[in-house]
Amino acid sequence: MKNINFKTSIVATLMLAFLMVSCSEDILEETPRATYEPGFFQTEAGVLGGLTSMYAHLRYIYGQAYYYNTTETGTDEVTYAQSADQNFLVMDLSGQGNITPEDSRADVIWATAFSNINTASGILENAEEVGISEELTAEARFFRAFDYFLLVQTFGGVPLDLGAGELAFNTSPTRVSTRNTVPEVYTRAIFPDLQLAVENLPDSPRVTGGATKTLARLYLAKAYLTYGWWLENPNNIPTYPETSRTDPDGNDAQWYYQQAYDVAITAIDNPGPFGLQPTYYDVNNAENDRNSEILLYADHTETSEFYNGASLTWSNGNAPENFAGWMMTWNYTVIRSATDPNWENTVSSVQREDSQDLGRPWTRMAPTIGAITETFADKTRDSRYDGTFTTTYRGNWPKGGVAEEVLYNANGLPVEPGDAILTFLDEQPEATIDYPDAQGRSNIGAGVLPGRSDFVVGPQDISRVVYPGLWKLGPYRTDTGEGLGQPNAASTRPFNIAKFSELYFVAAEAAVQGANPTGMTARELINILRARAGVWRWDNNEEQPRNEDFSDELVSETPAEIDINYLLAERSREYFGEGYRWYDLIRTQKWEELASTYQIAGSDYGDHTAQTITRQIEPHHYLRPIPQGQIEAMEGDTEIYQNPGY
Repeated sequence: MKNINFKTSIVATLMLAFLMVSCSEDILEETPRATYEPGFFQTEAGVLGGLTSMYAHLRYIYGQAYYYNTTETGTDEVTYAQSADQNFLVMDLSGQGNITPEDSRADVIWATAFSNINTASGILENAEEVGISEELTAEARFFRAFDYFLLVQTFGGVPLDLGAGELAFNTSPTRVSTRNTVPEVYTRAIFPDLQLAVENLPDSPRVTGGATKTLARLYLAKAYLTYGWWLENPNNIPTYPETSRTDPDGNDAQWYYQQAYDVAITAIDNPGPFGLQPTYYDVNNAENDRNSEILLYADHTETSEFYNGASLTWSNGNAPENFAGWMMTWNYTVIRSATDPNWENTVSSVQREDSQDLGRPWTRMAPTIGAITETFADKTRDSRYDGTFTTTYRGNWPKGGVAEEVLYNANGLPVEPGDAILTFLDEQPEATIDYPDAQGRSNIGAGVLPGRSDFVVGPQDISRVVYPGLWKLGPYRTDTGEGLGQPNAASTRPFNIAKFSELYFVAAEAAVQGANPTGMTARELINILRARAGVWRWDNNEEQPRNEDFSDELVSETPAEIDINYLLAERSREYFGEGYRWYDLIRTQKWEELASTYQIAGSDYGDHTAQTITRQIEPHHYLRPIPQGQIEAMEGDTEIYQNPGY
């Protein structure tokens, strides 16, 4: 088998590793080293250090905003926003440029995942010799499969031989490579590693945030489900390297759907310390981070720059910082209110703050109108809209040093700190919103309704420059005090990667695709999450308790027969803006059907005229291009290495 240069050698890779001092501790102790030599893996400390690096590498993918962009922009959930640069414009596939090997930011995965795969192989080759238990090495198996699963979904078939043999630890980078086929990656790497991880990982994590049997079952079920779709190939989407849609073990798509269902149900029935939160709000509420629904996250902290992996006061917008949440945060600081009834002097009434509803604005990504009006059509009973977006922007001017106790807002009415300054309405009102011709008094082109002191924007009137923010990814600090805190720092929150709730979706999707539901049916599985969505304990955008339960109503309205489109809509309500959507659409081959057109108004303040935009989603777009840096680092015929269409 030919070899490959991944540009990042094992030594450079392990510069990012963190050393675990004791496996009896309940957190990962991180000690940076200048370099790791390959021989270091032949020591117990080296293997343990490599294991800890498995968790550290997540920060270089999850929370990395440019990769995050590739998972959302161009789907039915998200389009580019007013300040988008080429990184975001090309991903929309709407005439703003083409995705190329030079500017597809899926390159974030390529180097990071392969470097970690090699580290995992080094751990597995040396663990037995230095006396490391199978329970510990199962973590390395999980992460090697985790990275290969991410790669094969994104790029198609990828190399299993990094230079020293298939799934072998490589210490000598070379400049040639051979890509394996999709079935080879699944059956030789992903499935065997995940099966062993399920067998050997503990029910409860050995460290906070550590890999568990439940986590491994989720990814094994997802891999079975995704491979089943790949074998079925309902819309004849091409694969690369070219190969027949047959399984080396002789199993068909239905066999894999059944495996996905069975594994997911087993995980639901044997949850260990995991389970669903009582309300949807609790899942993403920053005060409740690292809750029992979260199976895996890329961790950060506000207590130490060392353990955070980034500054606590500023950011340069690069990994390992968590700065994905900025992307769908529009520049709310432009909103103006007056210090006097005559509107002779105005100030910024909503100032930049490191609170979950605000955060640092970048205006790179925006929700589509369809996401607001159709995906989240029920905003009164289903709590997931309220638990996803910031729709009310409240005055915080005293924290920024503005002395006035009262400001004047829409209709010249007075507002106090904490009052609503701007509201994105849940429904388009019967009364016509009085919008200005341009920016108007609000300075952002927001409208007014009679008797209301808050400026308003209707759900059909959002634009690329003014739209509801993504609350669930907003920052959170406990060290802010009475001021605005550190809104220019990257988020110190963990970035959630895997949730217990997805087991219900995986099992339901497998059942819809033909698995025999020996346990719960697809409808029963989805209704567990819909029932939870109907339970309110807090109204996020009204900032007040709300003890209401619409679960019976939502459950009763679930179709008797669920199809894949209904499941995808439910997944969007559950995971909007979390980086799932592109993978959901390419797995099910529904991308073009669901996202080929969308609506949104333009990039000027005061523009509320929705435009219908058409995307050119071609079959080859279902795979991202191999990064140009990889191609340029190789010798020989590199044309056959690149995915067709790029």
